[in-house]
Amino acid sequence: MSVDFWINVGVIAGIYGILTLGLQLNTGFTGLLNFGQAGFMAIGAYGAGILVAEAGFSLWLAFSTSLVLSAAVAIVIGWSTSRLGPDQFAIVTIAFAEIVRHILQNTDFSGGNQGLIGFDVEWRSASEWITSLFSGIGLGEYKQIPLLLFVWITFAALTGLMKMLERTPWSRVLRGIRDDETAIAALGKNTLWFRMQSLAIGAALAAVAGFFIALDVTYLYPGIFDPTFTFFGFVILLIGGLGNYRGIMLGSVVFWTLMEGSRLIETSLSATEQASLRFLVVGLLLIVLSRVYPHGFLGNSRGRAHDY
Repeated sequence: MSVDFWINVGVIAGIYGILTLGLQLNTGFTGLLNFGQAGFMAIGAYGAGILVAEAGFSLWLAFSTSLVLSAAVAIVIGWSTSRLGPDQFAIVTIAFAEIVRHILQNTDFSGGNQGLIGFDVEWRSASEWITSLFSGIGLGEYKQIPLLLFVWITFAALTGLMKMLERTPWSRVLRGIRDDETAIAALGKNTLWFRMQSLAIGAALAAVAGFFIALDVTYLYPGIFDPTFTFFGFVILLIGGLGNYRGIMLGSVVFWTLMEGSRLIETSLSATEQASLRFLVVGLLLIVLSRVYPHGFLGNSRGRAHDY
């Protein structure tokens, strides 16, 4: 496999890592089983794409607007499901993500199944300029390096920001809601408002990931945002460990190295059988990892009572 192949693996690993930061906040710190991250990601990607291609926004203004839009939708979802139990909430979020995908598939403003193009002109210009800077050190032929750097710098900055938030009283309230919401409510905290804040921030992080996936594929179509996005995010979460933001970096790199590295397995099988074999091998390796590291590589094994 070429260097370009592994650079692209790095881009995908970083994008999934950003997506999983939101899952860590929702599930690892607030106790919300959010299976709708792919839907928030689609809102971020399509929101930015439509605002640029149809409304003439600059790319960066469209990006900011899509973050706000995704967070606003999350608040509506959080408020409208406030009376549901955890299991029901999880099912609703799956349905939400599928509703978003089917709306994008069957409406004209999103381009339907024909997709959306022409939103990344500003990024391509910036990317070509950055690539020209790398020509001096012999890396000018690798066109994905600017996106790789942009994704991982953003991923590292967001991880640092979430680590800072983890040390605040706000985060301690979230962990209290995760462990005993009734007790936290008895202390006078508005638990619904805190849960909606967690959802909104998680959705904004998913929108950031959606923006980057739009820059990576350069062509948006609804099929990109199927539920596997969210489920792969949960796999990364379990590999890295619940309750640890830094574990997501490790989890994402391990998962995507296994997923894409398994393409190097050479057999006489057909392409379809080879793809099935890849998932079988990766699944078995993940089972072994979960047995050896039951709390993930960097998960909290001390027990929730000592977590705050």
